[in-house]
Amino acid sequence: MIFKRKKKDIERLKVSFGKEKDESFCFEMISKYFKNKNNAKSFHVLSDKTCNDLDFEELFMFVDRTSSKVGQQYLYQTLRCMPSDSMTTDLNEKLIGELTDDIDFRVKTQMLLEKLQKDNVYYLPSIFQEEHLKAPKWFFAVPLLSFTSLLTILLLPFRPELFLLLTPVFIVNLGIHYWNKRNLYQYVDSIPQLLSLNHIANQLHNEDSFKEINPELNDAIQVINQVRSRMSFFQLEAKIQGDFEAAFWAILELLKTTFLLEPLLLFGVLKRLNTKREEIEEVFSFVGYIDSLISIASLRHGLESYCIPTINNNETDISGTDIYHPLIDGCVTNSIAVKDKSILLTGSNMSGKTSFIRTMGLNLITGLTMNTCFAKCMCMPRARIYSAIRISDDLMNDKSYYFEEVLTIKEMIDYSESVTPNLFLLDEIFKGTNTVERISAGKAVLSSLSKNKNIVFVSTHDIELTDMLEDDYELYHFSEIITNRQIDFDYKLKEGRLKNRNAIRILQINNYPDEVINEAIALSKQLDEIAEMNSVNI
Repeated sequence: MIFKRKKKDIERLKVSFGKEKDESFCFEMISKYFKNKNNAKSFHVLSDKTCNDLDFEELFMFVDRTSSKVGQQYLYQTLRCMPSDSMTTDLNEKLIGELTDDIDFRVKTQMLLEKLQKDNVYYLPSIFQEEHLKAPKWFFAVPLLSFTSLLTILLLPFRPELFLLLTPVFIVNLGIHYWNKRNLYQYVDSIPQLLSLNHIANQLHNEDSFKEINPELNDAIQVINQVRSRMSFFQLEAKIQGDFEAAFWAILELLKTTFLLEPLLLFGVLKRLNTKREEIEEVFSFVGYIDSLISIASLRHGLESYCIPTINNNETDISGTDIYHPLIDGCVTNSIAVKDKSILLTGSNMSGKTSFIRTMGLNLITGLTMNTCFAKCMCMPRARIYSAIRISDDLMNDKSYYFEEVLTIKEMIDYSESVTPNLFLLDEIFKGTNTVERISAGKAVLSSLSKNKNIVFVSTHDIELTDMLEDDYELYHFSEIITNRQIDFDYKLKEGRLKNRNAIRILQINNYPDEVINEAIALSKQLDEIAEMNSVNI
């Protein structure tokens, strides 16, 4: 029976390689490790704002092919934090190649990792990231009460009157025992999983291929093993809590109450674990790292097209061939090459401008964090990424759309003055204000953002900006084809500025009244004439 189940699991893992997960995602738990980790040494940490703008959670659900909750949390951390160098890239690619080509090796590794698949594994980071409970000041009485109980029971056959002492001591112990239950429940999920994590890490580290990741990991494993016997108690507790029908439960509870075993073991273990935080995180990261590499291998295997990008640490050139958005089914690919300039996109709504901006942002993220781009080839700088795409009113704090946009773009201007290259992604800059001030402020801001080796991708409906910014920006556009009463989008990026305006024509084919269309056309001509006269006067 066990053999058949194992054979079935092996076949399942082989078939699922390269495919998306079919499960729910709890991002509150998945992001737990990332949110509590000190990421100060990272080159760049993606903000919640940028993640929202670029549909980061949807990207993660597509990318995540991990087998364990440890790997899932580690992969989330990896995608949110861009590294400052590519020192581990060669090792990553070597291991990804082995895990892809050696099916038996990969499946064996995944079966080990799946032992860390239960939801309570999500609580593992709390052991090395969060403050542990501290024993109260009166805790010195606990070992005394425990010893009193033991001594009284041993002497009871010789001095039966000691039963009068044992009874009140037991009542006090009973109160302490159940006071401690609430403390115990905080760790009954995480500590047993630490034992499993350490055991699995030891097995993985015995593989020659994985030793290179952390040659000194055995030291950390052995340090955790020093607390192993005491932590084993929590595995028993977790099992009993899931199976109250166990015949010895009542007897065990009586023994634990009499001798106050739970509080003594709990606070003893916590004190020891508090000094072993670095070793626990080292083991956690080792296992998560391996699982994330399998996830990347599976992702690549399932893609029709991908590439390993070229990272230019000292340049700001950005280029790509047949780039696509991984979350858009049948996405039309586009190619671009930019040197010493930013990108200004024009085009009508739904033509593909914003999707292309997001495509560039997502590829920069996955290129710098997973060494994987959704393109045939890609060259990019090591740049920080900031965005202003989805902006909304903050009614709770009495902030209008325009004011929220002003604050977001002000942050970009501050970041743009750093010596580190930045990629700024903007959609319809200052669309919350009037035309004259929008164009004026937009030109000034976009000129400022493009300095200091920064790259800007911005979309706009304001054709006037194309003339004002052509020295600093390469002009591209998306366009649609209107035939009879039908609108067709090809979603292809085209060089130059958009020459045709079709907004009124789109109103017309959607059966707007003739008087509305005629008035709109007449006013459009008048405004064009005024704009032309003003440009001549200037």
